[in-house]
Amino acid sequence: MDAIDTRGFLDTALGAVLEAGPIALRHFRQPIAITDKRSGGHYDPVTEADRGIESLIRERLRTAYPGHRIVGEEHGTEGEGPTYWIIDPIDGTRAFISGMPTWGILLGLVVDARPVVGIMHQPYTGETWYAATGSGARFRQGDRETALRTRADASLADAVLYSTHPLMFSDPMLRERYEALTSRCRLQRWGGDCYAFALVAHGGIDLMVDSGLQPYDILPLVPIIEGAGGVVTDLEGRTPLGGGTVVAAANAALHAEALAVLNG
Repeated sequence: MDAIDTRGFLDTALGAVLEAGPIALRHFRQPIAITDKRSGGHYDPVTEADRGIESLIRERLRTAYPGHRIVGEEHGTEGEGPTYWIIDPIDGTRAFISGMPTWGILLGLVVDARPVVGIMHQPYTGETWYAATGSGARFRQGDRETALRTRADASLADAVLYSTHPLMFSDPMLRERYEALTSRCRLQRWGGDCYAFALVAHGGIDLMVDSGLQPYDILPLVPIIEGAGGVVTDLEGRTPLGGGTVVAAANAALHAEALAVLNG
């Protein structure tokens, strides 16, 4: 798929995501009904904002690309084929219901097992990170638009490492190796969800390591980080098509250092 094709898909996807933003804003920092959808394990909230955003984006994608499969967190899978859109209507719902602005609307396109279009939109701050294969990664806030670049010279010893929550590392061996990784970095902080992944592309965070991710949590972010010069894989060094434990790094050398520590 060439850059012209992916750019066209990106433009359509951006339109859908930006149209969906006001749905989130109507509910953010307002009283809202919350459903716990867990079937065991930790609290897993969902709101009418999640469902409304996904429904709107699905409708726009169906109209524009009736032959594409659509995979979403809240409404499942429709259609078939190797080309599919993947939606996380509010990544970071726990942050959303807490009034923290570290959530975002994620939309990506996967073609033949490769993420080629990605968008992360934070409507409260008016920030949008986006990328299409062959066109690089961009950041937009209001009338300002800039190219995104990771910190190309970041090394493990001076890296800023973020992860969303300690409970993600419940496996004792993974937690031990994660602690070994943190001891070799300059700074480690918790929190962020998709916002922290986006800041890897922005150059503020050098390493983002999360575990227990679903595909819709990470695949829309892959083109953005890669388009800015970073690397995103699972622990085996593969594109994280199934989610799981994910390492996003500012550059290939740093990524290799982090994987070496996490794999023991």
